[in-house]
Amino acid sequence: MSNLNIVSLKPKKDEFSFFFGKSEPLLRVTPGTIIEMYTEDCFGGAVTGQETLPSQVCIFPFLNPVSGPIYVEGAMPGDTLAVHFIEIEPARDWAVSSTFPHFGALTTTHQTAMLHDALEERVWRYDVDKKNRTVTYNATKGNYSVSMPLDPMHGTVGVAPGGFEARATITPDAHGGNMDTPELRAGTTAYFGVNHDGALLAIGDGHCRQGEGESIGTAVESAMNTVIVVDVIKNQGTAWPRIENDLAIMSTGSTRPLEDAYRISQHDLVTWVAQDSKMDTLDALQLISQIGTAPVGNVVDPNYTFVSMVEKKYLPNKTVYGGMHDKLRSISRDYLKNK
Repeated sequence: MSNLNIVSLKPKKDEFSFFFGKSEPLLRVTPGTIIEMYTEDCFGGAVTGQETLPSQVCIFPFLNPVSGPIYVEGAMPGDTLAVHFIEIEPARDWAVSSTFPHFGALTTTHQTAMLHDALEERVWRYDVDKKNRTVTYNATKGNYSVSMPLDPMHGTVGVAPGGFEARATITPDAHGGNMDTPELRAGTTAYFGVNHDGALLAIGDGHCRQGEGESIGTAVESAMNTVIVVDVIKNQGTAWPRIENDLAIMSTGSTRPLEDAYRISQHDLVTWVAQDSKMDTLDALQLISQIGTAPVGNVVDPNYTFVSMVEKKYLPNKTVYGGMHDKLRSISRDYLKNK
């Protein structure tokens, strides 16, 4: 791999960040650099089983740590940062999930205030089998157990927000953040509009798998060994985070209420397709209305996330951002072949 530029990032315990746009860079890289990085789980490794309840071992706001920021040379406001996920692999043979007081889609929260008590706090510990590519669910009451496919992804990926803001890592918005979409898995390229010199990329919140919506408020949370490659698309802005894989392009929207998150993601996808394929906007809307899909990212965070998706095979222009995804996929294949 002598022709590949590879660097490592493994933050010390006191180097993880809990904000986008506030911390000083831990690493500076040039476009085309491959970064082998370690990320902690959303609990910072403090929750290990039923005896370590999050409310007892975690301190707010020190939740959802991210690795970074990473300063990408040449990334300037008005550009787009491309982040391709080469590998996402669990760093441990166990993972956890939990109910969390006043957090989740089916409990009382500070934004959905109810007089009844929050759901009981409880932790589920999962066995992670990387060889057989499974995670095993074990009921906490009773002896039911079932294995599920390992499908690693990152819940939190983003850059520094615009307007000189610092945003907590728990909140998704136009800068990315805690979008919690299972589409952010290995083999995908994510695109973020650059708001700050160097973009200030940060990544965390690894999930061994997650159902759409993340309704309990946590996925199968795990530390990850992740490999990415970054690049910069000059003089082309991106209003909302976008995702591309070999088959489809996707737009995200994060806000409340949930229907407005859906509208943002649909609007971005329709206008993206119309501009890239030089289609009439209503023609693009008609096409996407009939063949598009819209998986839910999360319905638990301070902002909710929707993802709108269309397969590239149906589009007049099947290449976006000048073929950046294919370029980074080629670098990924070289890395994996020579690993």
